[in-house]
Amino acid sequence: MMGLANRISARSASLVNSLIFDFELMHDRFLAGRFMSTGGTQFDDFDWGLATQSITVRMRWFGICIGYVLVNFIGDGHNRSILNAILLLGAVYALLDTVWSVRGKVFLSEWPVFTSFMEALFIGLLCHFDDGLLSAFRFYYLLSLLVCAIRYAPTVTWMTFGFHIVSYVTLALTHTVSTHDEMSALILMPIILGWVTWACVSLSELLKWASVRLRDLNGKLQQDQLLLEDRIVERTKQLQESQAMLVQQEKQAAFGLLAAGIAHEVGNPLAAISSLVQLLNRRNIEQETREKLSLVDDQLRRIQRTLRELVDFSRPAVYEKTRCNVHSMIDAALNIAKYYKRKKGKQIVTNYAEGVPAMMIVRDQLVQVFLNLILNAMDATEEGGTIEIRTSREGCWLRIDVCDDGHGMPNELRNRIFRPYVTTKETGTGLGLFVSRNIVEQNGGRIELSETSPKGTIFSVFLNFDDAIVDVSDVSIDGQPLRRDLP
Repeated sequence: MMGLANRISARSASLVNSLIFDFELMHDRFLAGRFMSTGGTQFDDFDWGLATQSITVRMRWFGICIGYVLVNFIGDGHNRSILNAILLLGAVYALLDTVWSVRGKVFLSEWPVFTSFMEALFIGLLCHFDDGLLSAFRFYYLLSLLVCAIRYAPTVTWMTFGFHIVSYVTLALTHTVSTHDEMSALILMPIILGWVTWACVSLSELLKWASVRLRDLNGKLQQDQLLLEDRIVERTKQLQESQAMLVQQEKQAAFGLLAAGIAHEVGNPLAAISSLVQLLNRRNIEQETREKLSLVDDQLRRIQRTLRELVDFSRPAVYEKTRCNVHSMIDAALNIAKYYKRKKGKQIVTNYAEGVPAMMIVRDQLVQVFLNLILNAMDATEEGGTIEIRTSREGCWLRIDVCDDGHGMPNELRNRIFRPYVTTKETGTGLGLFVSRNIVEQNGGRIELSETSPKGTIFSVFLNFDDAIVDVSDVSIDGQPLRRDLP
């Protein structure tokens, strides 16, 4: 029987090592699975008992199966029916534990001390009806301590150790210690149980600490991943905006070169024609012919004026801030927009506030902003519609509203209208409002979509009055303008 006990002891030690390895592997997989299923968040609802459930269930069934083999095939057969009845109770408990495990719960999880007490009583009864202190069932104490250390807190494990010591000592009191082997078992078993308890608790605490550490690292890794993704999105957005600005600047540069070339090529023939018309006017000709030549000269001057406006608009922009009158910049944008093909049949109304001071801004850039808004309003307005441009003072801000009575814009575009490459036009580039927003913000202001509906759209530009000086060109006394050159 002692040889059998030694073989079972060796087999139990091998099983313990195997179960520890399985526990570490299952624990890593469990943490990884929970981490993936929760999207990498820190799972504060982590249940250690549930995580170790599969290990403890297998250990319980291993003990029941080994017990049935010992009682029915290896043992001497005395008290076989009683031992089988006790093992049957253990099997019922293991079955309930398995059912709870399948349901994702831990059986009797709220009464760990009661469970440990019942296990100590269960093992003591098996040893009592078997071979007493030398029964092979005494190694169940080791499996019970291992299961308890894995599943519960160290305090519960040490309490279980105390229950097992009481159970084994009680077993010794119910049997006469008469042999050297029984005396050795009585002395060594408490020592071995104490050492196993300490080792299992230490190992369990180490694994629990590793799991907490892994959870924290996983949480930090997820935070770093989210931060990296946010930075990638931000950098991508900045790159797209820079690319859009570069495309717009290249288009403007190409347009400037084209306009300058057209003005040069057309200007020279116009100058020659104008000179010939003036020479013919100096001759003694009929009055009717003179009037027709005057009409030709007026049209030539109109063409030259248009070319000058085109050249002024297409010249290289000056990015130095100067004191400018906002109303004059709006008028400059209107003078350019009047040549737009969609201007036909549409009325433009201006309503300027009085006493607006000159402002420190980049004139060429703001002219481009107003031109973009006016052209967009023309595109949105049907023939016969009206476009209104009005200015007003709101505290320290000058507000410029560009209003149209068009059809408005879709709801899904309202929050994205200032992003690059977003447009409602079939042939649009989607850069006008994006560039306008950047220009206004660079000049210390802001631009926003104030209103849009099927009745029309209003874009508002807000410019700050900081560093502004009073512009007296719009101020009058008794109906007479107050000029700057007056003292």
